[in-house]
Amino acid sequence: MHSHQTYLQRCIDLARLGAGSVSPNPMVGSVIVCDDKIIGEGFHRVYGQSHAEVNAINQVFENHNNANELLKRATIYVNLEPCSHYGKTPPCTDIIISNEIPRVVIGCRDPFDQINGKGIERLRNAGVDVLEGIMTEQCKDINKRFFTRIQKQRPYIILKWAQSSDGFFAPNNRSQRWISSQTSKQLVHQWRTQEDAILVGKNTVLSDNPRLNSREWPGRDPIRIIIDRRLELPDNLHIFDQSQYTLIFNERKTDVVGKIKYLQVEDFDNYLPQLIAYQLYLMDVQSLIVEGGAETLNLFIKAGLWDEARIFTGPESWNSGIPAPKLLGMAGETQNIGPDVLNIWFNKEII
Repeated sequence: MHSHQTYLQRCIDLARLGAGSVSPNPMVGSVIVCDDKIIGEGFHRVYGQSHAEVNAINQVFENHNNANELLKRATIYVNLEPCSHYGKTPPCTDIIISNEIPRVVIGCRDPFDQINGKGIERLRNAGVDVLEGIMTEQCKDINKRFFTRIQKQRPYIILKWAQSSDGFFAPNNRSQRWISSQTSKQLVHQWRTQEDAILVGKNTVLSDNPRLNSREWPGRDPIRIIIDRRLELPDNLHIFDQSQYTLIFNERKTDVVGKIKYLQVEDFDNYLPQLIAYQLYLMDVQSLIVEGGAETLNLFIKAGLWDEARIFTGPESWNSGIPAPKLLGMAGETQNIGPDVLNIWFNKEII
């Protein structure tokens, strides 16, 4: 007989398939089990479309002629509490109740005020047996971006940079000099498809003329975010090519030109990263990669406004240059990515 953990792990695995497609919604997977066999499963595929529970129930009807009878004896597993309110889709609790599914196993509660505990209450009031709190930490971890946005009113913030083996970030003259390998570059582009936005400062745009897209990996491009205080960047750079939605934080104007939106920040000298993070929250941006340069990264580090740092260390020693940022955090995973070493850190003040 399979355990609840087995089926919830399957929910988590299914939920991950929605990465990069469902934000600002959470990633959710659902499995329906009858007589210790999976009879239907699904996940939330695209923001605004049907939720995981609905897709799992629909699969039961697609694959079984006696679906009604099976559902009345089944258990539905879901990594996040089913919604109980009308949004872009009807409440999943109502669909579970209307199909007379007698048991629901939930990994963790949804922190959203309109749901938090209300979905569970609605199910129990309808006579559904609800079991919660199994694999809670694993289920929260998969949706740490969603939890951060709801509970902290800001995106989940990932710092990313590459450094030489002796700890330098860029040449002293700020010219472009590649540190990490092509394999690492492809991985970074994969990350870009999974996160909502990517941020760099003016100096990085001037020295690298980056596209800030995901051309090395299939998937969506992130929103480009640029800090350009005095609007000094020339308009022949890639960031102005209208190929992606682009935000430019500055102190001069608020305006919209095609896909480029200028957002004025009146006080650039105080709380700039906090103001940017809150503005992105208001725009439903759930996750942000901060790529540089060193001054921009240090701005977020000094504010303590980061959740995760992904640091590539290349094999080459430079002997001089702009020092890479320094941070205090909790060491996570270490991986070899081609000739590079990837270290992941977590902000211990936030965990």
